[in-house]
Amino acid sequence: MSRIIAIVGMGYVGLPLAETYLDQGFRVIGIDKDEEKLRLLQSGHSYIADVPEEKIKRYAEAQQLTVTTDFAGIQSAEAVIICVPTPLTEQHVPDMTYLIDAADNIGEHLQPGQLVALESSTYPGTTREVILPLLQKGGLQPGTDFFVGFSPERVNPGSRRYPLRDIPKIVSGITAVCADRMEELYGAAFRTVVRVTSTETAEMAKLLENTFRFVNISFINEFALLCDQMGINVWEVVEAASSKPFGFKAFYPGPGVGGHCIPVDPIYLQWKAQQLGAASSFIEISTRINREMPAYIVSRLQEEINGSSLAGKRILVIGITFKEDVADIRESSVLELMRLLLAAGAKVDYHDPLIPEVEVGGVKLQSVELKEGSLASSDGVVLAVHHRGLPLEFVVEHAPFVFDTRNAAAGIQGKARIVTLGGGKSGSAQNGISR
Repeated sequence: MSRIIAIVGMGYVGLPLAETYLDQGFRVIGIDKDEEKLRLLQSGHSYIADVPEEKIKRYAEAQQLTVTTDFAGIQSAEAVIICVPTPLTEQHVPDMTYLIDAADNIGEHLQPGQLVALESSTYPGTTREVILPLLQKGGLQPGTDFFVGFSPERVNPGSRRYPLRDIPKIVSGITAVCADRMEELYGAAFRTVVRVTSTETAEMAKLLENTFRFVNISFINEFALLCDQMGINVWEVVEAASSKPFGFKAFYPGPGVGGHCIPVDPIYLQWKAQQLGAASSFIEISTRINREMPAYIVSRLQEEINGSSLAGKRILVIGITFKEDVADIRESSVLELMRLLLAAGAKVDYHDPLIPEVEVGGVKLQSVELKEGSLASSDGVVLAVHHRGLPLEFVVEHAPFVFDTRNAAAGIQGKARIVTLGGGKSGSAQNGISR
């Protein structure tokens, strides 16, 4: 008989995790409050590009994958894995709403012997201080009656380089027995399991991973601004530095860090530090740099297009998701860039094959086709996200001016004058180098 697990939250973390366990012969009960997602899964459709639709159809038809909005569905599962969002509030503090709601509902239906695993990124102490009390409310005791652990998600949306099963899985438990259960459960689906001594250690490891990326991406963005001022091409600098076989890791500039993890997790760490009377200067500085990148790009556009004002100028933004090949605009810095362009009086259009419509600053916009006429009539094109398959040669051939934030148009010849972020102001009309 197949082993059964329940996964709460069937988004960018939960659905790939479900696929991984389904591939190993598990039955999966998916729980989500989004009825449209559940309808798609029930009919055999995948809404995440990384999860093949043919698999979802096969597992749904075989009833190996079942979905519901009812938390009572967890009662037949040996383990319940929580994969709900952990965003920031408007005040930029941790929003535990989804996590508390999930744990509260699980606590209502928790059965003796079940394991509850948290995967959502959060601050150190969440599993023990927030999740555990909600699960104990029925009187069951952790480590004997039920088991609790934390295993940080390591999904990389849009990347096909590392299958989820091949990414080492950190596991931890509230007690040693809880950690044993975690190690066994994840060892049944993942090739490598890395056990640590406490849930706080596992929670902190996840924050280290993403804060490391956040700080370094913010640093290379600031470095790109310095290169602009000095007339040096940052892309060539990074390529040259990358020739060193040790002591260097390449990061690349862009319009800002986005997504559900990298710009959010460091703020969780900073918030927790503040609760303890500590602080992180690196996170504070990195956050400021990241938030200033859209404004810097707008200022560069003003310099390159008019010299003073963007009012009335037609700007076409290509790519608005938080990263390439992912239909996700959470925390996307490109949305702030578009908002600033609109506030400056520019006439803004966008093209993104993954996002058909979006609302920015109270203005509803729809993705436009890339046509010769619309490109030629624009005052400037901002290449913000480089999705696979974008016709960059066509864009460079027909647009009068392209501001390339990704060095994606490097080496492409056409009529457009190309300026590259970090390309060096004095030599910014060159295409730069490919990477």
